[in-house]
Parts: sequence; structure tokens; C-alpha cells
Amino acid sequence: MNTRSTSRLRRAAAVIAGLAAASVALTGCLYSMIPEQKPSATNAPDTEGVSDDLLPFYGQTLAWENCGGGLDCTEVTAPLDWENPAEGDITLAVVRHQASGTAKGSLLTNPGGPGASGYDLIHDSLTFAVGQDLVDNFDVIGFDPRGVGRSTAVKCYDAADMDAYLYSIPTSPRGSAEWEAELLAGHKKFAEACDANSGGILPYITTINSARDMDLIRAVLGDKKLNYLGYSYGTFLGATYAELYPDRVGSLVLDGAIDPAVSGLEVGTTQALGFESALRAYMQSCLDSGSCPFSGTVDEAMTDLGALLASVDAAPLKSGDGRMLGADALMTGIIAALYSQDSWTYLTQALDEALQGDPSTAFMLADFYNGRENGAYIDNSSEAFRAYNCMDYPVEDDPEAEAAQKAKIDEGAPTIAPYWEGPDSCEVWPYPPTGTRGEIHATGAAPIVVVGTTNDPATPYEWSESLAAQLDEGVLITRVGEGHTGYNKGNTCVDSAVEAYFVDGTVPEDGLRCE
Repeated sequence: MNTRSTSRLRRAAAVIAGLAAASVALTGCLYSMIPEQKPSATNAPDTEGVSDDLLPFYGQTLAWENCGGGLDCTEVTAPLDWENPAEGDITLAVVRHQASGTAKGSLLTNPGGPGASGYDLIHDSLTFAVGQDLVDNFDVIGFDPRGVGRSTAVKCYDAADMDAYLYSIPTSPRGSAEWEAELLAGHKKFAEACDANSGGILPYITTINSARDMDLIRAVLGDKKLNYLGYSYGTFLGATYAELYPDRVGSLVLDGAIDPAVSGLEVGTTQALGFESALRAYMQSCLDSGSCPFSGTVDEAMTDLGALLASVDAAPLKSGDGRMLGADALMTGIIAALYSQDSWTYLTQALDEALQGDPSTAFMLADFYNGRENGAYIDNSSEAFRAYNCMDYPVEDDPEAEAAQKAKIDEGAPTIAPYWEGPDSCEVWPYPPTGTRGEIHATGAAPIVVVGTTNDPATPYEWSESLAAQLDEGVLITRVGEGHTGYNKGNTCVDSAVEAYFVDGTVPEDGLRCE
């Protein structure tokens, strides 16, 4: 991980996106059959107060089509540049499951990332994304944000080039100047390909533009207020929306929060410490299981894991398809499994096999993390992830701060630290960032619920505490436990509070703690 601007974070957080997807893919948990689709409902677009230059967008009529599984789909046309709407447009892919009962309105969702497909989350995993009470009472909406998936998308590499980029094993010694230069050259080549193949959209792939797109979707669905459930990065998207349009906030739940005031440098450090903490929790569980490939105390087992990583770094493991698993790819697989406690058994299997020279399960985890399946990339999450973060986070250049954060990671995350550093890929992005970091207050908005999990490795609990405190009307729910995000994970206390808030308008008690 680059201690300056979170290089691995920018990739690791792609699994932030996979909030629910991680457990679905790795545990085989699939939603039950959904009833056949009802006739498509049509509501008049909300164009109140819309300026003349945006009226063609806000006044558009949606053409819904049956897309199977009780769902209907459409495309929404949005401005490429919200500051200059006449300069061109993009399309946003939208999927809807109409309420099983009487709809209280639409409920927009976002699974995170940035770069995860909200369309796929609802299309493939409806009740994994939202509980049955919400399915009964709302038209549940999934959409691919600009730059993502079925919407006008960021495109960079073909599968072979993505393999070379994401799984490359540098030839220079780790940490050397030559190693840094080698990695930075790879980042530059990738960035140039993104610029060449994305049709001029890269400067406009920002969270602020995506929040404006979300207001457009709200309006063309005919809703006066936005009801929204956002996970992980989706909390930043939702909070940004609330800051831009506080008077249009209905019920917002932000689960697994990102602190908008934290710099990229601090994000990288906090995540490194969070993953180390989650890895130690996994290791204790592994040792207690009686079938762990490690033994002794947690400290002793972590030392042995560090030795395994160093061994694979020195002598990568060859897989059956000819690919070589280096320490970076093994760490990617470890991180992927730490997002959900349900995936810990896969991590045990991966580490046990790696100790025997077999990288099969480790590659399975890393491939899932990178959206790779049977040699192909099934989504563009890695590409969109880089595009958003390179535009959203200001580039930092403070050697003293970098050194201090590196020391903090080395001390607090000694197992992860060697594989958490490297040059910032955004240093060579073709466009300067336009985003800023700062507190979000959403002054004038209705109460907004923030859900935090105490040992969440990807979006540490302190970020949820911070966001809830920043918001003028923030309400914090705490899930005590492991894993990423808190709602719809089997905690009745969390689920009941969230669903009562959406369905009945009952604002939870601030500070509600769910064991």
C-alpha cells in the first residue's frame, strides 16, 4: 500500500464494493426466486425548480423493459458535464424490483467501490442487498454509476493486459528505487490506456457528478425525496448527495461509513491497521478451530504467516494455468477473505495450500477480488475504482507526513506493512483531481442513519463514528462484530432499526448498540 495515497486501498477497496457480493460468491448464498414482474409503474418526473438547461434531462420519460426475474430495466440519460449540460451526455443503467406490496416510493441502493455494479447487486442478489421488509414496501432500485458496468463505462485493458497489470511480479527488489520506478511505469501505461479507451469521460468520473446523477434518477422516478441505502463507498456517495441536496433527503442509511474528512494518506493507514486487526481476529478463530495450518499463539501464527508471505515473495508459486502467485497477489486474496467472516474458511484453505506450494485457492480469492472469472474480467470495477479515486482524492506530497504514517503502519500492522507500500498510481493519472476532503454536515437534511461495525477492516468503526458526528442530524447504530458493513447480516437489532426507519419513519435512538 502506498503510504502516500493509498495505492492498495484504491484496489483493495474494490472489495469494499463487494460488500454483499463477497459473501454471495464465496458462500454460494443465493436469493430465493422472485415473483414474476408486475406491469411497469409510471410516475411523472419531478421537475420542480429545475433550470431550463437541465429540463431535458429531468423531464425525460423512462422506457422500462422486462429483464427477467421479476425485474424491469431502463436507461437514464444524464449530462456528461453537469456544469455544461449541453456538452454531451451519458447513459445510466437502472434496474428496478417493484414493491411486493404497496410502494412507499423508490429506494436507491449502492454497493460501494467505487466501481461496484449496483445493477448487478439488485439483479442478482436482491434480498442479499436489502431485507424482505424493504422489498415489500419499496421499489428497490439498483444502478451502475457513471463509469461503471452497463452505464457509460471506463475502459482500459483487455483481459491479458489486466492480468499483466494486476498480477505482475516486479523484477526489482521490493522497496528499491528500481522497484518503485517499475511499478510507476506500469501505472502510467494503465492510465494512458484508460484515457485512450474511455471516450473522454475520465475527467467527469467523480462522486459529486455521481451524486447529481442520483438526484436525476430520483426525479425521473417521480420521487420528491431520496430514500437511499448505501454501503461502504456508497456512504460517501450518499453523504455527498445530502450535502448537495439536503432538502431532498428522505430516509438515508449509510452503512460502513467512509469519513469524508480523512485524507487519502490517513485512509491508507487506517485501513492497514483495520485489516491487521481483522487478520488477527481470523487467526484466533483459525487457531481455535483445531484445523488451522498455524499453531501457537496469535503472535506466533502471525509471524509464521509473515514468513509465508516473504517466502512467496522470494519464490512465487506456479498455478495450473501457468500464472505465478507472488506475495502481492497472496495478500490480495487474504484481504478479499477478510471482508466477511463467512469467507474465513476459504482463507484457511488458501493458506494451508500455499504452505504446501499450491496457489489454487489463493488465486480464487484474488481473482474474485479483481473481478476475474475463467480468464476474463466480468466487470470493470478495478478500472472504475481507479478513475473515481484519482479524481476524488487530492494528491498529497508531504514527505514528513508520509514517513510518520509509514512508521505507524510498520508498528501497528507488521504482517501487512511490507505489501502495503508502493508508488501512488494517481501520480500519473492523466487528469488532476477535482475532489476535496472535508467534513459533511448536510445542514437542513432530515435525520440520517449511519451504521458501523466494531471490527470492520475496510471501513473502520471510527469512520462511522466520525461521519455520524459530522452530520447535523446524524444517528449512529453500532453492530458489535466482525466483517464489513452491518445491515442485513443476521443481526436482528440492526435490521429491525434500519427497516423501521425506512418503512415507518421511526428514527433509531442515537448510539443504539447491537451485540
